[in-house]
Amino acid sequence: MGSAFKNKGVQPLLDGVLSYLPCPLEVSNYALDQTKDEEKVVLSGTPDGPLVALAFKLEEGRFGQLTYLRIYEGVIRKGDFIVNVNTGKKIKVPRLVRMHSNEMEDIQEAHVGQIVAVFGVDCASGDTFTDGSVRYTMTSMNVPEPVMSLAIQPVSKDSGGQFSKALNRFQKEDPTFRVGLDPESAQTIISGMGELHLDIYVERIRREYKVDASVGKPRVNFRETITQRAEFDYLHKKQSGGQGQYGRVCGYIEPIPQGSMTKFEFDNMIVGQVIPSNFIPAIEKGFKEAANSGSLIGHPVENLRIALTDGAAHAVDSSELAFKLAAIYAFRQCYAAAKPVILEPVMLVELKVPTEFQGTVAGDINKRKGVIVGNDQDGDDSIITAHVPLNNMFGYSTALRSMTQGKGEFTMEYKEHSPVSHDVQMQLVNTYKASKTAE
Repeated sequence: MGSAFKNKGVQPLLDGVLSYLPCPLEVSNYALDQTKDEEKVVLSGTPDGPLVALAFKLEEGRFGQLTYLRIYEGVIRKGDFIVNVNTGKKIKVPRLVRMHSNEMEDIQEAHVGQIVAVFGVDCASGDTFTDGSVRYTMTSMNVPEPVMSLAIQPVSKDSGGQFSKALNRFQKEDPTFRVGLDPESAQTIISGMGELHLDIYVERIRREYKVDASVGKPRVNFRETITQRAEFDYLHKKQSGGQGQYGRVCGYIEPIPQGSMTKFEFDNMIVGQVIPSNFIPAIEKGFKEAANSGSLIGHPVENLRIALTDGAAHAVDSSELAFKLAAIYAFRQCYAAAKPVILEPVMLVELKVPTEFQGTVAGDINKRKGVIVGNDQDGDDSIITAHVPLNNMFGYSTALRSMTQGKGEFTMEYKEHSPVSHDVQMQLVNTYKASKTAE
């Protein structure tokens, strides 16, 4: 048993990697070809192939950012030009070093299977570098959206510089860790893939940057969507002396079929020039802005297609602002008719518990409105697989330890956003309305 959070068992794990895992040439590695919709490509693992290297770790050194690269194919040399496939940037390798703990050994080149570090390369953890002849990545460029957020701020205002430095570094290290600003409260919001994910970063801010931070209550990142088509026909007209505002938009909104890669589509189906073409981008911008905050609980609306079929403009009073406002009000007007629902993040949870506690743990999963999809035996342990709403998983680590006398363990990863039940939706809507009234 070990804990990355408490730095327990990490060293024995690394010793095991060295002693028991196969050497690079004994393993088949796959890259994802970005020119062929991330089709898997087997890497030959030879120095003769094109360079493919993964940036798997970033470190702040005395000479700037130190980027650790694991070479999967080809050769990298000091002075070479390499391409970051994720960003498209071409970079020169100014210095190539081999790391021995915290000591550096300058080298001229490195081959397949080696781990080296380079200076002066601006990238994020998980970026892939090639020699430019191929567009392979070692990890998917489709980063999942965060499912949980919490407000955070340094206890002391004097720690603001170190606090910002920590957040900037963590964003580069981990694409699933996001930092934003709440426009209403002006609070810093960090978002990630779960409660423990965010707890680890809060602890790292304290341990590595010596910054004590106060955090708010974790907040699940719900979404909204629509379930049926609804039409809109809205005229925005305002006259208050001088040039007025005039813009009319007509069309419909409808749900995008499940499984689609796009979350928002805007389709201009207008024939002719009833709305001048230079106003169309403003209309699209207005609909996007309106979809950022649904009327149910104020969360973003996704799986949404908007079709613009007709409209009207005025020779003098029409403007980009007028049509943008027309789009915003048109969306709000027809949204309720599209039967919106709230989507919640559902997690894939895998538990390993002694068989004697299987019934208790399974009953607790059901109480949390989870669905058990698998139950296997592994010696004296039961392996339970379940889909559980993230909103019901707060404090689960403590609960599982209590139920299993400290012998149970679990892993959790994001699966999908699914509609909540009618009762839960009404509860969330009422809570949201109460909070808005209190403001």
